[in-house]
Amino acid sequence: MQGVEPFDPRATPGRVVWDVAGLLRALADALAARFGAVAVQGEISGFSRAASGHCYFNLKDPSGAAAVRCVMFRRAATLLDFAPADGMQVELRGRLAVYEARGDLQLMVEGMRRAGAGLLMEQFLRLKARLEAEGLFDTARKRALPAFPRCVGVVTSLATAALQDVATALARRAPQVRVIVYPAAVQGAEAPAQLVRAIELAGSRADADVLIVCRGGGSIEDLWAFNDERVVRAVASSPLPVICGVGHESDVTLSDFAADLRAPTPTAAAELAAPSARDAQAVLGAWAHRLARALGQRLDTQAQRLDRVAMRLARPADALRSHGKALALLDQRRRALVQQAVVRQAQRQQEQARRLHRGVVSLLRLRRAQLEALGARIQALDPLRVVARGYALIQTAEGALVVEPGQLRDGMDLQLTLAGGQASVRAEQVRRK
Repeated sequence: MQGVEPFDPRATPGRVVWDVAGLLRALADALAARFGAVAVQGEISGFSRAASGHCYFNLKDPSGAAAVRCVMFRRAATLLDFAPADGMQVELRGRLAVYEARGDLQLMVEGMRRAGAGLLMEQFLRLKARLEAEGLFDTARKRALPAFPRCVGVVTSLATAALQDVATALARRAPQVRVIVYPAAVQGAEAPAQLVRAIELAGSRADADVLIVCRGGGSIEDLWAFNDERVVRAVASSPLPVICGVGHESDVTLSDFAADLRAPTPTAAAELAAPSARDAQAVLGAWAHRLARALGQRLDTQAQRLDRVAMRLARPADALRSHGKALALLDQRRRALVQQAVVRQAQRQQEQARRLHRGVVSLLRLRRAQLEALGARIQALDPLRVVARGYALIQTAEGALVVEPGQLRDGMDLQLTLAGGQASVRAEQVRRK
């Protein structure tokens, strides 16, 4: 075109002309020097987890007007205590970097947590008001606990200390009570559904007389599964009386309001579920003492009557001797009956303790066998075993697993994982069928 001169970088003395890679590296260095570690809050969008365990997603502004690409490598992703999903508000901590292959700005995420306990508390109060309006928390719905339960059901995770606390408290206080565990996750995305299934299973089987739903303490995020509407409704509709012992004394969940009784801790829940055998024995002992005293008083009264009658008899000595023998026999029978009752009660308690021990041992043996079977299945699914037979695992430079030619392009750098190590290769030419 007339009047337009072509650009010639050599026409400007001292001017620096960057190559693309050098420019991107310079930008990355400038970002690292200017920002370092950053924390940013926003909404997850387009979340995906690769077969390698790395997570890729966008973090967008609430208005949707801005977004930044994010990558979270497997090491950091395994430390999460919840399952990220699209639409979730989170707070990220990481470093800004430039992905040179595309020239994209991205955030290398080193930590993630849900944003704002205030938002969760707002959800908590809103759901509490709605369920309370339905009458789900009415005191009139609460049921009394059985005075002397024969079996206690426990809904919690097998990996928590809460189960150990409950089992220890019951074994100490009431060894005659049988314990059935209905395992369920108590934290994470899968926890609400598993808790509902466990509560419903306990109610349908009706093996237990009372049900304890418990877990240890934690933050509001850790305890959030017990604020899930599905779990709260399952607790309220359980055919078994429910004791909710979630967290510490200061922790409150919606399941506490729906349960028939709230316990400040899992240990307290176990203490409320079954009375102490020692206290029960003390009560029995007190009743036995009162019975013996009443019987003694009755015997004294009858003895006095006999004395008065004997004085009116012609041969009072013979009458007294006869009645004395009868009284001695009655006293002997009374002592024997009390002793037999105490022995029978002790034998029943010993038998119940042995049954509880056998049940716990059997349950532990079953869980150990299940764990071994799951371990064998996991080993059988290990992709490195396939590699050991002469195959190779192909991944892109980003760590994505290559399973079809459509993922490749000419000149693409690849990573091969072999039985003896790894190799970096380049796809010179891609041919598709």
